[in-house]
Amino acid sequence: MTHIRNRKHGANRYLSAALLAAAAVPALSSAAIAQEKTDKKLDGVTVTAEENAYKADVVSSPKQTQALVDTPKTVQVIKKEVIQEQQATTLMEALRNTPGITMQMGENGNTSSGDTFQMRGFDMSGSLLVDGLRDRGVATRDTFNIEQIEVVKGAGGADSGRGSSSGYINVSTKQASLDDAASASATAYSQGGYRATADVNKAIGETSALRLNVLSQDIDTAGRDFVKRSGYGVAAAYGIGLETKTRFHLSGQYLNNDNTPDGGISSIGWPGFYNATAEVRNAPKVRVENYYGSVNDYEKQEQGSVTAKFEHDFDAGIYFTNVARWSNTSLERVLTGVNGITATTVSNPSTWTLARSRQRVGQKAETFNNVSNFVTSFTTGSVTHDLVFGFEYSDETTNVGTYGTVGTTPNANLYNPNANDVMAPLNLIGTATGTAWTISDSQVASIYAFDTLTFNEKWIVNLGFRSDSYRIEYSTHTSTGTKTADLKAARSISAYKAGLVYKPTPNGSVYVSYATSLTPPGNAGTLSSTAVNINNANVDPSETKNLEVGAKWDLFAGRLGLTGAWYKTNLTNQLVQDTDGDGFAENYGDREIKGFEFGLNGQITDKWNITGGIQTMDDKQKEGGTVGATTRWSPEVSGSFWSTYAFSDKIKLGGGARYMGEQKRDLTVGETPATTNMAKIPEYWVVDAYGSYQLTAKAALQLNVYNIADEEYISVLNNGGARLIAGAPRTASLTLNYKF
Repeated sequence: MTHIRNRKHGANRYLSAALLAAAAVPALSSAAIAQEKTDKKLDGVTVTAEENAYKADVVSSPKQTQALVDTPKTVQVIKKEVIQEQQATTLMEALRNTPGITMQMGENGNTSSGDTFQMRGFDMSGSLLVDGLRDRGVATRDTFNIEQIEVVKGAGGADSGRGSSSGYINVSTKQASLDDAASASATAYSQGGYRATADVNKAIGETSALRLNVLSQDIDTAGRDFVKRSGYGVAAAYGIGLETKTRFHLSGQYLNNDNTPDGGISSIGWPGFYNATAEVRNAPKVRVENYYGSVNDYEKQEQGSVTAKFEHDFDAGIYFTNVARWSNTSLERVLTGVNGITATTVSNPSTWTLARSRQRVGQKAETFNNVSNFVTSFTTGSVTHDLVFGFEYSDETTNVGTYGTVGTTPNANLYNPNANDVMAPLNLIGTATGTAWTISDSQVASIYAFDTLTFNEKWIVNLGFRSDSYRIEYSTHTSTGTKTADLKAARSISAYKAGLVYKPTPNGSVYVSYATSLTPPGNAGTLSSTAVNINNANVDPSETKNLEVGAKWDLFAGRLGLTGAWYKTNLTNQLVQDTDGDGFAENYGDREIKGFEFGLNGQITDKWNITGGIQTMDDKQKEGGTVGATTRWSPEVSGSFWSTYAFSDKIKLGGGARYMGEQKRDLTVGETPATTNMAKIPEYWVVDAYGSYQLTAKAALQLNVYNIADEEYISVLNNGGARLIAGAPRTASLTLNYKF
């Protein structure tokens, strides 16, 4: 039986999802809707409901006391059913379902590590949460243990603390429940490789349960020679006191990846490529499959975590929860990137060579987080309050090695690279003064409070405040252990939010909200003594202010949620280089991003599931820097759409499309196109298809075809425009899903 506890004392619960006007073209349809039952934990009345495979009515955080339809901000929930239908294997693949997210590659010959992306024009690498706790480890996150992904947009400082300029993303992991279930999946890929997962949940007695998820994979990267992902993972969760007043959950996860990394290919020959030499400017593309690295390149990642969660419902109507997690992440990687072209004999492209740069990363991160929440409801006169009060503490330590090449890295033939070329080794910087290690240790103590005031059936006010006190120590060391720099910073910052909701009907709302966020120096775990560096301890925090006006509506008895919003985000107090020539910088920059976002999520009928969204983004520098300039990798329009339809008890068909508008890397206003390399990523469409056939009551066969039009496009481009990673060509996967 599914238990949904209603915090609002009798008000109906609905989810917001998204108003995408023409969104629902009777598109590729289908998917069998597994009508499972799920537990949603809230304090108050207990009701039961069938789970909607695409639509969530609430998020997992106790800080969010209202149903999503009554929450005055843009929130999208990507559930495990959508992830499974699309066979999305990483967090980055799953996030393709939300508009406004772009992936990053890195500077020059370097390639960014882990999940690196922007949302609404702001870096998100420090705004990822797992089960409500900040997750800062450099890692590629897998989906095998994900229940749902909660994407919250707009300044999120009051909710999640420092940073969070354009919002935050919370990954909710799978937990044990009293419902026995077991399933397994095995997937084969057309480009080569396999992936196998299993998910088993078993009740132990009347109030305890154990859940186990396992993963094994070895997948070739489509359209790339040598590049692959390989690894295994295990996640266990134990719950005791389930469906009683006092509950305890203990969970752990371990993931081991052994990959061959991708340094990309030259951008020569792609539409928009420019070079001063005509022969180079008009030269053909290299093969997308070309691999400019070494057979000895590698990427080894280990991620481990242990989480303990305690919950108790007091008789006085107070709900208390405490979550503590220890996590450890390590990354060891050797990767070869590509740089400039040498065309000694311009008339003979077969002799042209490409400079290569070797990069070695050695990084470890250890984090401890603890968060305590008190949730209660009470009345003052005719006003009902849903109050949350909490504390949070985190301690993050990172240790990063700096490596240098011993010898010379040979150039590669541009059109015919050799992965067996002998490469010079990469060792820790060994000079007496060179930096071999950097160590960062930061502690943050936070206090926050949220209150939702319900005046009547029509009017709701949402208020929130958070204060963070943080301290960071950053030091550099030689290979012999000598400390070469020792920097410290300490500061207190505050953020707040306010929202007004008007409900013309029980299943709809119109709202306006305002929220802030601060990003202090050292937020990314780095300090600098350079005066013009944003991580200088003497620099003031930059501040983000977000204004949003929107509407949310639930249709078809709450099965389908529509949302639409206009937003404006201002980043003020940017660090800007002074023009007086004194070499210093001041905090006076002002950047503005504004646009619309629409979406929909849920069921049109009990056979037709649909999810989608579209976002516009107008990004301009208003003061400081180059006034009028846009922000790198900020498309004016982006969107995604996915739909499935069950034609019968056996046949389910569907698919979707993704659109990404043009992304500029050159920020200067009025400048002619870049004199070298690529100035932008051109717009592109990608269309995918899905089909499932129920073989027996327990077994189903699933086919996914990706990029069915075999569109050739650029997925990511480096900041210099010299190298890129192309989007995957047309591929397919075949999956056997089995329920025991």
